[in-house]
Amino acid sequence: MQDSPTDTHPHEPHAEGLASRLNWLRAGVLGANDGIVSTAGLVVGVAATTNDSTTILAAGVAGLVAGAISMAAGEYVSVSTQRDSEKALLAKERRELADFPDYELAELTEIYQAKGLSPTTARKVAEELTAHDAFTAHAEAELKLDPSELTNPWAAAGSSAIAFTCGALLPLLAIVLPPAQWRVPVTFVAVLVALALTGSLSARLGGSARGRAVLRVVVGGALAMAVTYAIGTLTDTLGG
Repeated sequence: MQDSPTDTHPHEPHAEGLASRLNWLRAGVLGANDGIVSTAGLVVGVAATTNDSTTILAAGVAGLVAGAISMAAGEYVSVSTQRDSEKALLAKERRELADFPDYELAELTEIYQAKGLSPTTARKVAEELTAHDAFTAHAEAELKLDPSELTNPWAAAGSSAIAFTCGALLPLLAIVLPPAQWRVPVTFVAVLVALALTGSLSARLGGSARGRAVLRVVVGGALAMAVTYAIGTLTDTLGG
């Protein structure tokens, strides 16, 4: 007797779980990218006006903390809204199952017929799934939701803050560690290399053209640093 696929490949991810993990990873990459670009623009702009390491570090840390909190708060609000919507849909489905079980069974049968099963087979599948766990069966088939794995706003907020912080640390260290005359060039190079890596990774996760994705993030990052450096230089000139 042959083993089932789940027996022979116990650690092989299912499509839905893999897609969810890839979405989280992609969000982490994008959060890190935001941290890199925003912090790099800030510290390069400040470095154009002063050579004082303490001032540059203070500005960079302030930008890192503010950015991480902002990202976390935005993600928390967004995911909380999504979770509230999911819970409302699940509550509605639970009420419909209690009030109209025959209609819900027919609806589930139609869903499986639309997937290619014969009417008889679709009906049998719907009946067996309903007998096993009607609520979960309908939630997954109709709403594409797993009641046991709803989105977690706290996890999303924490992940976003951590990703942003990790990205922001790179330009912050690059601007304060080298000698004064090398700060801006080293930061430019470090940031563009990091952006090329994050662009390549995000393209790989999304299945898109790697060269185009890398070019977009590198050009965007270079432009952000060039503009803030120019503004800092102009401010310093006018102030002087």
